[in-house]
Amino acid sequence: MANPMSSTKDFGQSAADKAKEVASHALEKTKEVASTVGEAVSNAASSAGKTADKLASSAGSSVKHLGESIKEKGPHDGVLGGATRAVGNTLEEGGKYLEQEGLSGMMDDMTELIRRNPVPAVLVGIGIGFLIGRTLGS
Repeated sequence: MANPMSSTKDFGQSAADKAKEVASHALEKTKEVASTVGEAVSNAASSAGKTADKLASSAGSSVKHLGESIKEKGPHDGVLGGATRAVGNTLEEGGKYLEQEGLSGMMDDMTELIRRNPVPAVLVGIGIGFLIGRTLGS
């Protein structure tokens, strides 16, 4: 005759093994889903970044053309001519920079500038925060 304790023990061990197998399978599926979601989010972020860079490049091109147009159509002589050239050159150079670097290049340059000058960057941030607070608080 079979020992009831032995068969109960075997049944319990079998159930525990089955539970471990199910938990392991569920963990594998969860990892797969998390990986797929992570890839989708990464792809969406990359696509958004590329779109932002394209928009920044397009805006840069427009600013550059505006600078060229101001230099062409504005006065050429005297104080006003000098001011027109200065504004046109500044817009043109800024447009070229934006067109070539895009938003990600600007962010990289800004990060490097802050890394090289941390104290002035913090002070500028505090000043901007103060001005925004005063503007919104009024």
